[in-house]
Amino acid sequence: MAACALPLASTPASASSAADDGACALAVEAPSEALVSLPFRTIDGRIYLEAMVNGAGPYVFALDTGASGVGRADASLVEELTLPPDGEDETSDGVSSAVVDRVRIASLALGALERHDVSLIARDYRSRMSAESAFSGILGREFFADGLLAIDFSAERLNFYRSREMRASQAGAMTYERAFRVPVTLGDLETTGNVDTGANVTLVLPGAVYEQVEGTSLKPAGEGSLTNTRIESSKARLAGPVQIGSLRLEDVPVRVAADYPEVLVGAHALQGQVLLIDQRHKTLALCPPAAP
Repeated sequence: MAACALPLASTPASASSAADDGACALAVEAPSEALVSLPFRTIDGRIYLEAMVNGAGPYVFALDTGASGVGRADASLVEELTLPPDGEDETSDGVSSAVVDRVRIASLALGALERHDVSLIARDYRSRMSAESAFSGILGREFFADGLLAIDFSAERLNFYRSREMRASQAGAMTYERAFRVPVTLGDLETTGNVDTGANVTLVLPGAVYEQVEGTSLKPAGEGSLTNTRIESSKARLAGPVQIGSLRLEDVPVRVAADYPEVLVGAHALQGQVLLIDQRHKTLALCPPAAP
């Protein structure tokens, strides 16, 4: 079953969209303009917020830009709210696929941002997580599809605007075709990387990519856990520099997996940055936090 489509709201003429304004100007917090302005907490780099489901809650949800669709529901939430089944779906973690159940909910709300009559993948996430990092559900990327999402990791605050937009013509904006794969430079190697706030790592590299860059010798790191798969991984340090938009990293800890299909930029790489995503214009930017 395809994820439900979200109507895209029109952008007011007063929106911050001038081509000569840099994308990072949009990172300046303006709660009075925001439809949603909420604090969040991080655990091992991941973002945790409180959301309402069918008017009940609040429930702890993780924000995962690597998750397609509107979101996910943990099995515990399905049981507690007796969420009705809504068929099955197939999900892929880039290595393997699995058939999963779906449930339907009347409403999913993060502050004033609310989605109605949505279908969510339902899985047992809690049994694989510590009590501290457990959640009742996941907010996927389509939950934020019709506005500008600003995640300030340094201030631990999320803002969502419909009155601001980030166009490809603005300095600092990176464009993507497939969410959220943007240009990444690893030393002298130019490639693309998937920006994934749900991954509690700095970088994951396929083995073939790591062979092309300068780094330390690989050491065994045990199995890594993907949504449907466990894969053997190694650890190393990449000399760098690693460049993703305005973000520059050196001496970077990396996980290397022969079977992993792409470069992944995880949550630990994003700490201290402001992540801007505007899915209306397929743009993404990484910006330094505003000076106090």
